[in-house]
Amino acid sequence: MTTRTARPARLQVTGAGVAALLVLSACNSSDGTSSGAGSSASGPANVSGTVTVFAAASLQESFTALGKKFEKAYPGTEVEFSFGGSDTLAASIVSGAPADVFAAASTKTMTIVTDAKDNASPPLTFARNQLEIATLPGNPDKVTSLKDLTRSGLKVVLCDRTVPCGAAAQKALDASGLRLTPVSYEQDVKSALTKVELKEADAAVVYRTDVRAAGDKVDGVDFPESADAVNDYPIAPLENARNAEAAKAFVALVRSAEGQRALTEAGFLKP
Repeated sequence: MTTRTARPARLQVTGAGVAALLVLSACNSSDGTSSGAGSSASGPANVSGTVTVFAAASLQESFTALGKKFEKAYPGTEVEFSFGGSDTLAASIVSGAPADVFAAASTKTMTIVTDAKDNASPPLTFARNQLEIATLPGNPDKVTSLKDLTRSGLKVVLCDRTVPCGAAAQKALDASGLRLTPVSYEQDVKSALTKVELKEADAAVVYRTDVRAAGDKVDGVDFPESADAVNDYPIAPLENARNAEAAKAFVALVRSAEGQRALTEAGFLKP
């Protein structure tokens, strides 16, 4: 399995497995989203080769784990990931970057791809994510609310407003009537979180899933305004996929009961 953020790092996972390992969700809810558990069907037959998945940075941990499951279920396959800001990934797809699957952190960024008719089938929402404030370990600045981030002298980092996590943070701030000038705007949520992990910032508004993935490197602070800025995560196989069958199989895994369980364990909300 290959994972790309800024630079590629290769991790090959193979092993005996059977395609029947994938218990796939076959029925969609009335709005076209996956119900996670429920009805199931077998995955596509004769899946082989490499499948390239462009996915939002916040999906890195959960999708990397699912990539290993995919390779085990389909011996001889390999999953290549490119993680980053959803808007950047969408622009790359529209510009012709080779990819088989796109998983975005918002419906708005997925629209960039669907408007260009670069999706092979309608996007389906497979998860949702909610914001949280990441602070230094122990929360030495005693941040307890979104308003606290506006305090003078506090170094706060936000995602860029063109990125789903940044757009959601701005929506929460606007709804609260708060104005915040961050020390920097970052191009994806992992970059924003890293600023706090490296103690280059006192706090950042990121996703709950990223705070969980960071472990004891940061503390997390919930804030009620985040409930009004929850992002839906859509996924779709792409029109110009080089491996269409593998693309369908990976999407099916993400939407399966097994995939939903992995996402829930990572802190994502059900669609």
